[in-house]
Order: sequence, then C-alpha cells, then structure tokens
Amino acid sequence: MKPLYLLPPLAFACLAAVFWFGMQREGQGEIPSTFIGRAAPVLPTTSLPGTPLLTAEDLRKGEVTVVNFWASWCPPCRAEHPVLKAMAADGIRVAGVNIMDKEADATGYLEKDGNPFFAIATDPGGRNRVEWGVSAPPETFIIDGDGTVLFKFTGPLVGTDYESRFVPALAAALK
Repeated sequence: MKPLYLLPPLAFACLAAVFWFGMQREGQGEIPSTFIGRAAPVLPTTSLPGTPLLTAEDLRKGEVTVVNFWASWCPPCRAEHPVLKAMAADGIRVAGVNIMDKEADATGYLEKDGNPFFAIATDPGGRNRVEWGVSAPPETFIIDGDGTVLFKFTGPLVGTDYESRFVPALAAALK
C-alpha cells in the first residue's frame, strides 16, 4: 500500500506534461474563424451621426476592405487607433463597426482622435457582433473585393503578433 502515496504526484506530473505540450503547438495565437472563405456576414443598419453607413455593397466594390470592430471604452482599441489611421492614410479602405458603445462616446472619441473609417456601422447592443463571431473588441477582418472574408485578427493591431500575422495577410490580399 505504500506505493499509493506516489499516485497523486505522478498524476499531476502527467497532467502538467499534457498541458505543457499542448501549449507548444504552432500558431497558438490564431483563432480559427468559420467565416474564412465565406461571404461577410450581415452588417448593422445604423451609423454614427454625420458618418456614412457601412453596407454590404461597400464590401463588394472590388477593393480589399479592412473591417475593424471597436469601442471607445476599449483600451486596446485606442492602442491600435494610430495603426488604423496610418492604413487609411496609405489608401487602404478601413471600415469600422462600433459595438456596445454609447453614440456620444464613440462620436466624441472619433472627433478627438481622428476618424480612420470611410464608413461606420453601429451595434450598440452587441447583437450583430455575434453574427461575425466577435467576442470582444478589437477584432479585425480582411475582406476581398467580392465581400469574402479572407482573414480574422483578434486583438489590437500592434506588436509582433500583428506584424507576423496581420501585415502579411493584408499584403497578400492587396496583391
């Protein structure tokens, strides 16, 4: 009966090894999206005052579009905002979907920090984000000129993950 005292530490060591090896997989930051290769989901039908409404037709105009889900209260969204402005300044079509936000807060944020979006849709209740598979902002999609989802990026468009995954995906889409 004495060898039984070794059973709990042995079980723990085996379980720890399984978790450790599972975390070493390739592409661990990638979250697969069921929308890749499919038509972009339905967009909300409201916009912020004074901004053009983002429509499905905007995603099918023959040009690649970056669709960014954001909120004014979201610190990572604020961190990526200069990147979105730089993309827009470089001639990339950047559209926004403002989610779970107050209209006045979103409008004030864009007035203060600049608006990189050529069009915006708003989803104050957060219901439409579910259609896109968005759990929390920021999340960004690359849509081809036919309205097909090419790539999904979860998290802010900053740092090494952005540089190693999003930038090459956008460059490939723009070719």
